Amino acid sequence: MEYIFSLIPSMVEGLGVTLEVFAITLVLSIPLGIIVALARLSEIKILRVISSSYIYIMRGTPLLLQLVVIFFGFPILNISLERFTAAIIAFVFNYTAYFAEIFRGGIKDIDEGQYEAAEVLGFSKIYTLRKILIPQMIKKVLPSVTNEVITLVKDTSLIYVVGISELLRVGKIASNRDTSLIPLFLVGAIYLAIIAILSKLLSGIETKYTHYKS
Repeated sequence: MEYIFSLIPSMVEGLGVTLEVFAITLVLSIPLGIIVALARLSEIKILRVISSSYIYIMRGTPLLLQLVVIFFGFPILNISLERFTAAIIAFVFNYTAYFAEIFRGGIKDIDEGQYEAAEVLGFSKIYTLRKILIPQMIKKVLPSVTNEVITLVKDTSLIYVVGISELLRVGKIASNRDTSLIPLFLVGAIYLAIIAILSKLLSGIETKYTHYKS
């Protein structure tokens, strides 16, 4: 038990980095995902082409490769980024593409009659989007979004590649130093706790949107 307590300070530090990457990525990629999804559904061809190409590239290449390219490749173009900044850019670019496809599917699944009804009632496109379409889309996509959020929690461990000491890297260092698996078991327990809390929160949000028509 004393050994576990001795690990807590470094674990807390690593957890802080993990949660920071997770929170910033989520806060930025969800609204950007909605924007890209709308561009993908736009009647303007150039917007559809750009958004489709972006999604194809981001979803078609590994996040680890994107991290490496942004951090180690950008300096070739005389663009130097801090480790944390490079990690955030890679994560936001990657997860925006995944959320965009989830949101696009949710929007397309909404009955066309609702667009027509909103137009007949004289609602503006912004009002229709904000008050009618997006709430229904959220209800439809929440299960898929929950899966992506859980994946994001685990993917944060990939930032080790740019030398950032997140939770799993801290655990690995302690495990190698002390020749013990206890730090890794502790890391696993922390990840499970985070995912359990997030699942509970997202379940509550899903319940909130049950009154919207499917």
